[in-house]
Amino acid sequence: MLSRYPSPLLLFSIIMILLILAVALGPAEKSLGTSVRLVYLHGAWVWTSLLGFVAAALVGMTGLIRRHDGLHRWSRAIGRTALLFWITFIPMSMAAAQFNWNGLFLVEPRWRMAFGLAVSGVLLQAGVSIMPQLHWNSLGNMGYSAAAFFLVGGVENVMHPEAAIRDSESGAIQAYFLALLVLTLLAAWQVARGWLLFDQSKTPAQPAA
Repeated sequence: MLSRYPSPLLLFSIIMILLILAVALGPAEKSLGTSVRLVYLHGAWVWTSLLGFVAAALVGMTGLIRRHDGLHRWSRAIGRTALLFWITFIPMSMAAAQFNWNGLFLVEPRWRMAFGLAVSGVLLQAGVSIMPQLHWNSLGNMGYSAAAFFLVGGVENVMHPEAAIRDSESGAIQAYFLALLVLTLLAAWQVARGWLLFDQSKTPAQPAA
């Protein structure tokens, strides 16, 4: 069914071009200037990852309730996508900190937590991928999502602002961030479609009844 739609790689490329243009034309900030654009992007990127973890858990939970292999495959695809965005968010955050705060990410417990979640996420996805029963993917995504939000919610902030976009007095900045978030979510959707198509390509065709 997914093959009826345009290639996820094509749509992802188009969305990324729009995202790059949006970042290049984004509003500057009084103290950080145009370097703040990378901060906006990294914020949208990490929220896309976190929302992806939630989506993978919810889809997996639904798959467990309905005993539906297709939903387990979607949970696996979304979980892998969320993890990929989480992993790529780390160097993006390091670059944002380097350009704006002279590399102070080294003193942030948040970054050490991010690295730990990335490593454990890779190990988890590798482990559940070799399991013959698809429901292990859903169970893994449910547990990982809960752990990720527990760790993110409890981590201490040293220099990192608590909720800079939410607390901003500029409606234009908030609207711009929302637009970035929508674009990154659309990009993530295409990555998830790609994972699912890859997964389906490895699944042997069922013989006709």
